[in-house]
Amino acid sequence: MRLMLYAVLALGALALVLSLLSWVAERRLEALAAPYIASDPARLPEIPVALVLGAAPIGPEGGPNRYFVYRLDAAAALYKAGRVKYLLVSGDNSRAGYDEPTAMRAGLIERGVPAEAIYRDFAGLRTLDSVLRAESVFGQTRLIIVSQRFHLSRAIFLAREQGIEAWGFEARDVARAYSLITELRRYPSALRAFFDVWFDTPARYSGKTIVVGTDPPN
Repeated sequence: MRLMLYAVLALGALALVLSLLSWVAERRLEALAAPYIASDPARLPEIPVALVLGAAPIGPEGGPNRYFVYRLDAAAALYKAGRVKYLLVSGDNSRAGYDEPTAMRAGLIERGVPAEAIYRDFAGLRTLDSVLRAESVFGQTRLIIVSQRFHLSRAIFLAREQGIEAWGFEARDVARAYSLITELRRYPSALRAFFDVWFDTPARYSGKTIVVGTDPPN
């Protein structure tokens, strides 16, 4: 019985330490990325390509995912402001019938972005994959990344640690998160970003090189 109590206390202490480290990691990412994030396109440099980070098109309530919608709104605004020439939409297409990049392209076309300006990365299974593949597969060493601010902080950190000159265009945030898990997941994700950098985690998939602006959109 006493051993079980010690085990429970040890697990509780470990959970507390990990929670604290995750909070510190998230705060640190925010501080590191803040100088590179803007909500006004005019405050960003002109860079050929913007990386638009994916999300599920349909939210847990069954309607359009507001994170997804606001990212597309921001990406279209950035394109129309003339800060970028091409949009690289990166998301998950790892199972049949689920295709974030194609849904993103369709949404951008609805917003007035021409199809020939949109490239798709079908293996952006998580933020690290999207960032690493933007360089290794699509050849980009300078990027504007589009997402909500909490997500941009992590993406910009990962990109700049990779040697990519990354900036962030802030999409509108969701005023009320879908769930507590949705709200809190940013903290362990921030801690994981540091581990990915420290251990040089590779992208899950490589692929044939696609030169944005030279090769036809996929």
